Amino acid sequence: YAPWCPACQQIELTWENFAKESKHLDITVGKVDVTQEPGLSGRFFVTTLPTIYHANDGVFRRYRGSRTLEDLQGYVLERKWEAVEPVAGWKSPSSIMMHGMAGLFHLSGWIRQIHSYLTGTLGIHVWISYALFILATLLIGLFLGL
Repeated sequence: YAPWCPACQQIELTWENFAKESKHLDITVGKVDVTQEPGLSGRFFVTTLPTIYHANDGVFRRYRGSRTLEDLQGYVLERKWEAVEPVAGWKSPSSIMMHGMAGLFHLSGWIRQIHSYLTGTLGIHVWISYALFILATLLIGLFLGL
């Protein structure tokens, strides 16, 4: 989820109630702020918010059902998750590919922080910051090409 996301705000109360009922369901319920954890966002390949995953014994399934408390509980109690195709091995959060994706998300956050530092703290114009990143990209490409 993300704090600014309207759909996330809409499901928040339901999700909190689901988390309260989790002890009775013998499960653990959590939420991750993708703005604070970009690596997890990349590792789980979050493209829409909110994104719900069911994990059991290292097997991940994406929940795409209704987002009512009853449906969330039924998904677990009635073991509806067994009928859902697990996330493909190469897209699994524990795969090497998704470790790399998490790294790219971290890199993008790092680049955003540098851009904010250049424009906010140092007062450099936005277009000069862009030009510096373009120059750095070209020089890194040139260096790697050599």
